[in-house]
Amino acid sequence: MHGQILVAHGTRNPRGVSMIAAVADAVSEQAGPTRVAFVDVLGPSPAEILSQLRGPAALVPAFLASGYHVRTDLPREITESGHSDVRIAPAIGPDPVLAGILAERLTEAGWVPGDAVVLAAAGSSDERALRDVRRAAVMLADRLHTRVDVGYIATAQPRVGAVVDDVRRRTGKRVFIASYLLADGLFHNRLFEAGADGVAAPIGVHDELVSLICSRFRAARALSVPSLRR
Repeated sequence: MHGQILVAHGTRNPRGVSMIAAVADAVSEQAGPTRVAFVDVLGPSPAEILSQLRGPAALVPAFLASGYHVRTDLPREITESGHSDVRIAPAIGPDPVLAGILAERLTEAGWVPGDAVVLAAAGSSDERALRDVRRAAVMLADRLHTRVDVGYIATAQPRVGAVVDDVRRRTGKRVFIASYLLADGLFHNRLFEAGADGVAAPIGVHDELVSLICSRFRAARALSVPSLRR
């Protein structure tokens, strides 16, 4: 039996912590006991949980793009833990499943066909992570059958507010922000200052998200060798 760890970024916002806990509880019901670890802000860390486990472990990064935390922090945490049998699944995003949830959240916020869309992501200094965000925008555009522009909340350019202004000026349409974030928190709150006509809720707890994470755990458990030896 694999130990299962869902790894998230971490936030000081209680609603964000509760959201990750709720997702882990739902995953536990479908795929077996699942613990939560955080790579920043709060604990426990992946290394702390792994050091307590005996036997193989499967780890799913609850990240929407594969940036520094996925490519650098997680391997370092595994090394520090001393655990020799850890299988890491790909990050949960980008994925068409998430595009479907984003489309649903936009509709809940009042978006209708004909309105413009800006996908708002946290941002990263890792170009590979930014490429993942652009892929997520393409997936959402395919889902909505409309153009989706990308803006970043921090670190990367262009910033969300500038993109919203540019899209409104270019199209003359109402502009809605699709929040490419898992949970409420500081970054999501900043989106309400970007001047959009509507801001969709973050991905949040959703049955399709739970199913996606369960599939990632199955894929990780199916790996024939530990991830660090690949």
